[in-house]
Amino acid sequence: MNMRVKGFFDRKDVHLSARRYGIDALGAMAQGLFASLLIGTIISTAGEQLKIDILVTVGDFAKSATGASMAVAIGCALKCPFLVLFSLIAVGQAANSLGGAGGPLAVYFVAIIAAEFGKLVSKETKIDIIVTPLVTIAVGVLVSLACAPVIGAGASYTGRLIMWATELQPFLMGVVISVVTGMILTLPISSAAICAALGLTGLAGGAAVAGCCAQMVGFAVMSFKENRFGGLFAQGIGTSMLQMGNIVKNPRIWIPPTAAAAVTGPLATCFFGLRMDGPAVASGMGTCGLVGQIGVYAGWTSSIADGARTAITAFDWTGLLLISFVLPAILTPLIALPLRKKNWIREGDLKLDL
Repeated sequence: MNMRVKGFFDRKDVHLSARRYGIDALGAMAQGLFASLLIGTIISTAGEQLKIDILVTVGDFAKSATGASMAVAIGCALKCPFLVLFSLIAVGQAANSLGGAGGPLAVYFVAIIAAEFGKLVSKETKIDIIVTPLVTIAVGVLVSLACAPVIGAGASYTGRLIMWATELQPFLMGVVISVVTGMILTLPISSAAICAALGLTGLAGGAAVAGCCAQMVGFAVMSFKENRFGGLFAQGIGTSMLQMGNIVKNPRIWIPPTAAAAVTGPLATCFFGLRMDGPAVASGMGTCGLVGQIGVYAGWTSSIADGARTAITAFDWTGLLLISFVLPAILTPLIALPLRKKNWIREGDLKLDL
């Protein structure tokens, strides 16, 4: 890239950056999903259970804005000017609709492309109010028409392949999905966005929930001595990503919650048959705002309505509570004990600046 072009891109804040696209945009997309599809599902589920029709209506409207919400969230992460940001609403709706079951992944790619093209032309002409939205929407919709069905189909196929493999090999896949998803949740990457993009539900979604809970509850309990109740709540119903700085300093602190995930994952798939039949995005949320548990419950109620199950049993509740809270809280500190004795984990290694 010559200096003039590089200077123009710098002035427009267009940088081909793995961090910007792989972390910032993906994380923002997850927030967009939460503020539309996920919260809409929670509201609708509450309305259905309480027999309050207006809540169902509110939830349905929230869910209908999923594509727009994700695209605008991505635009915010990419620091788009207002005209570009507002134009991404149409782009997100198009990509999500054309992407089908893999709509979230289609929105992710298409919104990034449309946003960067929009930024390049923004305020470069005297008729910016026409040119900027025209370019942003035209590029976004055209790319959606050309690529969204393919991206969506690819993501959907990959998700189905993972779920099929989990049904076929629940123990092995329970370990792999639980460990990998849990680690992604703790990394500065959005596990929720990835689960949503792949449409990860069923037993695979249950394993993902187990892995995320192991990291969040595990770190919260293991670090209680250093962080007390503030850290317990910040990590337990917030995010284990808070420990990322400490993991960089001493990667060994990551062993106990990851090992716990390797235990709870196959227990979820093989013994309790824990399934995420609610929204796929909830598979990657763990105990964050109890979204993972609400998603599992939403799946139960949906299955009852569809006639796939007759009732929610005591065994179902026991499995959810053990996998989500009890086992991570017991296993993680126990696994950490020998590591503390070997001085692999030292006093203050888990301290957070809260």
